[in-house]
Amino acid sequence: MSASGGTKAIVAALAANLGIAASKFVAFAFTGSSSMLAESIHSLADSGNQGLLLLGGKRAARERTPKHPFGYGRERYFYAFVVAVVLFTVGAVFSLYEGYHKISHPEEIKAPGWAFGVLIVAIIMETFSFRTAIKESNLVRGDKSWVSFIRHAKAPELPVVLLEDLGALVGLILALFGVTMAVVTGDGVWDGIGTISIGVLLAVIAIILAVETKSLLVGEGADPEQEERIIAALESVDHVDHVIHIRTQYVGPEELLIAAKIAVRHDDTAADVARAIDAAEAKIRAEFPVARLIYLEPALDEAHRKDAVATETPAS
Repeated sequence: MSASGGTKAIVAALAANLGIAASKFVAFAFTGSSSMLAESIHSLADSGNQGLLLLGGKRAARERTPKHPFGYGRERYFYAFVVAVVLFTVGAVFSLYEGYHKISHPEEIKAPGWAFGVLIVAIIMETFSFRTAIKESNLVRGDKSWVSFIRHAKAPELPVVLLEDLGALVGLILALFGVTMAVVTGDGVWDGIGTISIGVLLAVIAIILAVETKSLLVGEGADPEQEERIIAALESVDHVDHVIHIRTQYVGPEELLIAAKIAVRHDDTAADVARAIDAAEAKIRAEFPVARLIYLEPALDEAHRKDAVATETPAS
């Protein structure tokens, strides 16, 4: 994923959420609706989340240091994980508590016109933000399904913004449903039900984000298809007989570490092996621009080692 694409989606979502949060707080002041308050906190939390993603992108761009020789690329994973925690604690827990309080002590919604107007405008604004996230994601998603894209994306920003915007849209619809039912029936319990539904929605999204970003933080390797292509590229080089084993890991969204032990023939000279390693590195980097760190260890495979010993040992 290009960093610029992720940044564009984040900025679009941030601008939308700041405006929406302000309007929701105004609507809450006039209506007293807990659904509006929950949605206000939701938008405020989302704005903070987008700020964290921008901060993570900026800090990840720092130059590597002797203490951090592989750079700071994983800071983007860390801040994405913090986003999941914030979304749960600030958004979900507050909404669940406020919904329970509203059901226990229902109140009539005052000036519902404010709530309807703000929610409809917010749905329109969130739709534009969500459209931007979808458009930027399609540039890098390829033929993957949306579920596969969110689960396997190595850059966390677009999946986070996609899920946040989706959650915001569904949350607005739930809030609109709760307020509408409360006004139509005159029963404020519906407002509380809508608020609890928003809390459950945020909790589900937060858990999904936490699980996926935790996997990135721990360290994910290249996809099986990518690894097969890397092995094919290595084995296509002269003097590389085959790959004995390979390990890959993303040390940042756009920085892949590749370490492999390659089998060479016992009669190859040191110069042959050195040229083969240089050629292999060049070929991998040409095919995989994200392969920034490549370490290749030449070795005699066990089968070749036995053949060499058998050839060099005189018959008794």
